Amino acid sequence: MKVIGRQGSRTPDRPTDAGEIPVRVEGVGLRIGDAHILQGVTLGFRRGSLTALVGPNGAGKSTLFAVIAGDIVPTEGAAIIAGRPVSDWGSRDLAARRSVLIQDHRVRFAFTVREVVEMGRQPHRSDPLADDRIVGAAMTTTDVAHLAEREVPSLSGGEAARAAFARVLAQECPIVLLDEPTAALDLRHQELLLTTARGLADAGACVLVVLHDLNLAAGYADRIVMLRRGRVAADGTPSDVLTADTVRDVYGQNVMVLDHPTRGTPLVVTV
Repeated sequence: MKVIGRQGSRTPDRPTDAGEIPVRVEGVGLRIGDAHILQGVTLGFRRGSLTALVGPNGAGKSTLFAVIAGDIVPTEGAAIIAGRPVSDWGSRDLAARRSVLIQDHRVRFAFTVREVVEMGRQPHRSDPLADDRIVGAAMTTTDVAHLAEREVPSLSGGEAARAAFARVLAQECPIVLLDEPTAALDLRHQELLLTTARGLADAGACVLVVLHDLNLAAGYADRIVMLRRGRVAADGTPSDVLTADTVRDVYGQNVMVLDHPTRGTPLVVTV
């Protein structure tokens, strides 16, 4: 499957050999009782790109995310990481290849922020000097360095979310999976997180982000995959996917789609 970069894409069009598509889902379906949560989803996600999964509540975004992460076993099809089914990887080897930020990132034990971020280094061979440098850089990037000795349960929701993202950065994986990472963040930290995720993709990572905010998706993603009732409803560049007709059809909401005045990306406005 060819993944199309958006206009002005930051990454060149390169051959899509096996190494270029490190994450795939093939014919993935998930049934719970009589409910079809996912149905026949086949997608490939490319190195050097940031893909946003969007869709209305109950569309299957987080479920598909969990299948890719290896947290849910589909009833049909498979998720494939680095050429092997997710289920074939041992936990440590998988953790060295993909980092995951789930929606519920709360820490209920009295770990400090630094200790939580240090957990990201567990899949890697110990190197105290390098580990300390990487952990420090991750905390600085996510604006939690000043909270390093605070116990995570004492943090606000946004501070805890940033600490969890710092752990993802410290893990230094070529595949980065983020499920609604901006939900608890204020405006500045939303932009900081997605700018950082965009930078990871520009550096060659395969980044997959579940988002509710279509304008954030348009501003940072090369590609948007829109789900509806467990199926892919649209897949392409932000300009291809975020049309007034598509959004109205999938979300049941009338919108106007304008050109962002500075970013040159679609801007979705309700009417």
